[in-house]
Amino acid sequence: MDNLLSIVTFMPTLAAVILAVFLRGNDEAAQRNAKWVALIATSVTFLLSLFLLTGFDPADTGFQFVEERDWVLGMKYRMGVDGLSVLFVLLTTFLMPLVILSCWTVTDRVKEYMICFLVLQTLMTGVFCALDMFLFYLFFEGSLIPMFLIIGIWGGPNRIYASFKFFLYTFFGSVFMLVGMVAMYLDAGTTCIAACDPGQTGLLEYTFSTETIEIAGMQIIGGMQTLLWLAFFISFAVKMPMWPVHTWLPDAHVQAPTAGSIVLAAVLLKMGGYGFLRFSLPMFPIGTQLMEPLVFWLSAIAIVYTSLCALAQTDMKKVIAYSSVAHMGYSTMGIFAMNQQGIDGGIFQMLSHGFISGALFLCVGVVYDRIHTREISAYGGLVNRMPVYALVFMFFTMANIGLPGTSGFVGEFLTILGIYEDSTWIAFIAATGVVLSASYGLWLYKRMMLGDLIKESLRTISDMNLREKAVFAPLVALTLILGFFPGLITEIIGPSVSALVAHNMAAMADFEAASQLAATASH
Repeated sequence: MDNLLSIVTFMPTLAAVILAVFLRGNDEAAQRNAKWVALIATSVTFLLSLFLLTGFDPADTGFQFVEERDWVLGMKYRMGVDGLSVLFVLLTTFLMPLVILSCWTVTDRVKEYMICFLVLQTLMTGVFCALDMFLFYLFFEGSLIPMFLIIGIWGGPNRIYASFKFFLYTFFGSVFMLVGMVAMYLDAGTTCIAACDPGQTGLLEYTFSTETIEIAGMQIIGGMQTLLWLAFFISFAVKMPMWPVHTWLPDAHVQAPTAGSIVLAAVLLKMGGYGFLRFSLPMFPIGTQLMEPLVFWLSAIAIVYTSLCALAQTDMKKVIAYSSVAHMGYSTMGIFAMNQQGIDGGIFQMLSHGFISGALFLCVGVVYDRIHTREISAYGGLVNRMPVYALVFMFFTMANIGLPGTSGFVGEFLTILGIYEDSTWIAFIAATGVVLSASYGLWLYKRMMLGDLIKESLRTISDMNLREKAVFAPLVALTLILGFFPGLITEIIGPSVSALVAHNMAAMADFEAASQLAATASH
């Protein structure tokens, strides 16, 4: 299908325009229509995105479904996916119908609420498809706006503070990437003349394409490449987020509505990890190698420190938010291990965390809709009134811990295996995170689910309804399927990861050979 990526990317925005132009009023019928339009649009988008999977050739490590046309100032509108990005597109399109279903009980400014999520889906999908760095930056930064509105308008009592903190942290981090882009833009013109096909003309036409920028980045050596690596690293580290720039995340999660927390944890955080894979590793292999110990130690601290923070929380959402920071620490470790097992594990962990963390925030939303509090002390003995809910919560708690047979185990195991090849001590510290995650996960479950039902407010609480069960069912299925059949993921990402590892090894070999030659000449 021609222009499939553009259709998958912009169909939700088309639905948002339809809602904005044609839907009037805020009565019950208008609210229901807005929800149905959003659900149908996101569902159709997901079905269309499946053609990306069926038509994707894992053996081809280049970009597929490529679309290219002239855009502005000589730049290109260029879209495509490879093994590193196609599954993130599917993760986004798969989760969004579930997100819409999860907020079916919302009654405040429903049309605007649905429009924000539809526009946000377009921007998130665009991040994973853009092959022009300027286009990537527009999608990457544009995603801040609808999430800022979702938190600031439909969030909790302290939503204004949380929304501005989220926006300022992530926007400030991205300024460094913009500076790096400008520096590479200025350098890529000369590089393009030397490295691109002779038949290609026009400086602006090529300097923002990922291939040309990658060539430019690799030819920048020494301290300049390290500085550029740091510029991109800061941007992606804040988005992920990594310790110590993670403090915006717990506030954003606590104040965000349930649907906003799901999207934030399941997709938006993954944009940082994807940025490392798409830009940091292939463009700056020397800087990556030099700064690898820094990333390892920051990730190790994140795993231990935020796990201990999770143990100290009294709010359910904060426990899961700090857990997300810890689990993303595994992903950054695996990615920067720069070997097959590590990067496979880092990508697998991000995809798996998308299902599991989204489900855990849904679990919080189920009881919050009934009791309107997230304080752990307000619960206890829920298994007596909500046995199905208790079973689902237990399943995703075990998956979050990394129980064998779930997708959470595969990602952590591959990541630790990849790290072990680089550093035994870092691998050991990472492994302690598994024990800590069991501590805060099981303790949370015990305080909420087990024991006698003694609180009066819980005596009439009802178990999950059919809509809520329908939202959880595909998440349970995927968590189990990927736990038993991880090859469904690794066979798609494996060849592209192998090409990335070989690319970095060749770049480092060239750099070492050039360094030895320079040292010999100096003597």
